[in-house]
Amino acid sequence: MPREELVMVCCSDVAGQTRGKGFPVKLLDARRNRGVGWTGTNIMITGFGAIADGPFGSFGDLFLKPDLDTHVRVDFDDDEEAPEQFVLSDICNTDGSPWECCPRAFLKRGLAALREEAGLLLKASFEHEFHYDGVEERPNSGYNLDAYRRQGSFGETFLYALAQAGLEPDTFMPEYGPCQYEITVEPSIGLRAADNAVILRELARATAWRHGARASFTPILRPDAVGNGVHLHFSLLDAETREPVSYDPARPHGISERIGSFAAGVLEKMPALTALTAATTISYLRLVPHRWSASYNNLGIQDREAGVRRAPLFEASGASPEKQFNLEYRAGDAAASPYLFLGGLVWAGLHGLRQGLATPDATEEDPSEFSDAELERRGLVRLPQSLAAALDALAGDEDLKAAMGTVLHDVYLKHKRFENDLLKDLSPEEQCERYRLVY
Repeated sequence: MPREELVMVCCSDVAGQTRGKGFPVKLLDARRNRGVGWTGTNIMITGFGAIADGPFGSFGDLFLKPDLDTHVRVDFDDDEEAPEQFVLSDICNTDGSPWECCPRAFLKRGLAALREEAGLLLKASFEHEFHYDGVEERPNSGYNLDAYRRQGSFGETFLYALAQAGLEPDTFMPEYGPCQYEITVEPSIGLRAADNAVILRELARATAWRHGARASFTPILRPDAVGNGVHLHFSLLDAETREPVSYDPARPHGISERIGSFAAGVLEKMPALTALTAATTISYLRLVPHRWSASYNNLGIQDREAGVRRAPLFEASGASPEKQFNLEYRAGDAAASPYLFLGGLVWAGLHGLRQGLATPDATEEDPSEFSDAELERRGLVRLPQSLAAALDALAGDEDLKAAMGTVLHDVYLKHKRFENDLLKDLSPEEQCERYRLVY
């Protein structure tokens, strides 16, 4: 049957959803500068479909301007289905200027400031965990060859799709949680790292759908389960030479002065930052001690419960420590827009550089066992234990408000507080089920 290929021009919104409009792909180049029409109120659509009250109403016009460098076309060689085809975009005013609430523009501004003020680039990769319901839940599946076997051809098809989209798959494995798998890809510089995270999630869903199943990036499947984290690995490069500048063997744990200040800013802002990186009510079921997730704003050395972890260096790999060195932000999940997640981290790190903050002392013990006095002495705090508390922290952070801009800051708080109110009367189990279907 004859068909006309379509492409969808998409944005990643406040709810971490990929939304947009489609048109014939043959028009894509001609529409590179005018894209498709959009409206401000679309940013207020929650993951559950209900629209939060916002400042836009029925007024105003915007457009989605496609970034053709992000054009994805994956042909799964299935005559019954169209190729998976989309392109990521910026949300722009009708004169072409960035819209003040565009998440991608928020990240771009942070990356530009990091380069202009500090002469640095950020290199990063999001490490994703997700639930694949195309396999039966069985005990003892964590890292198990049987769990790897039972996903059949899903993993191979998924990695093929990622490679076709220009990503570089690194590892794929059965993880510890129920029907849980993990995928990692090679790091990219700046904006592309967040673009890749959006592309990866959508290709996981597309691959699962073509296997008659679903992939869900929900933060946690049920209250007693292991959660699906998104850990952000990051390092710094000199903007001129593009050489790594994060490793200094003369300093404690090899943490250079510049990335030490950057990390200090992230940790100082972390209670407020969690509102952007752990963006659902159920995200906070994960952020508790002894669940292999973050619960304090501490710097840890090879500690998988640290807020920020210094990742290990593998001498046996033959790669130089300078190129290997990275830090890992652990208090995040895939309910967050990658642009808000990475943008928040960049602006928090820039705060540390602007203030000349010293590299935090690394913890070698479990912070949950510290007394209140010891926590205060070390400058550590427990991360927010609810979305509402995280939003209150974000509301009171003037630095992040300035970075986001007054309108985006207000829009984000309204959106997420509305979402919090939507779910407040549901049990944790009911909330988990609602989010499973959304993400």
